[in-house]
Amino acid sequence: MMPRIGLDLPTLVRAAAELADAQGLEAVTLASVAQKLQIRSPSLYNHVNGLADLRRQLALKGIELLTGEIDALASGTAGDERIRAIAESYVSFARLHPGLYEALQRAPEPGDEELARAGGDLVGRFVEAMKDYDIEADEALHAVRVVRSMLHGFVTLERQGAFGLPLELDVTFRLLVDTFLKGIRSPR
Repeated sequence: MMPRIGLDLPTLVRAAAELADAQGLEAVTLASVAQKLQIRSPSLYNHVNGLADLRRQLALKGIELLTGEIDALASGTAGDERIRAIAESYVSFARLHPGLYEALQRAPEPGDEELARAGGDLVGRFVEAMKDYDIEADEALHAVRVVRSMLHGFVTLERQGAFGLPLELDVTFRLLVDTFLKGIRSPR
């Protein structure tokens, strides 16, 4: 195989993301990415420090894309409308980018300030939405964990084919979000 002229980190991450979304995160290896790019595996080390670093790059890319989708859909909204927009962005992203979604689920390694900052920015979108319900500080972080758990559960069950009944999933999803909203508005 001839080295590919013009290979850079964004091209490498894009190829790895395509693989992850098509075949799952575990299918992303240095060998599989090199094969997709038609280069030799050692050439990848010019851009990443191994598989762990490549997966870290995928997490960063996933966070960037999800944050952008949330910003695009939730911009100018507040209250229930903002929560619905965030929830829709989250589920839509997971459906369109299952490999990147999987990559961004892992917590950053201790000392990885860049990934921690990116993840914090994403969580900040959720925390900011909680302020519409007068929920702040630790209580907001607990509420964000609830939202994330709820949405992740829905996404995971959907991806695993666990919703086998012939009922419209979007109706179930709306009921899920509406139930959360009723709970968040109730006195604590």
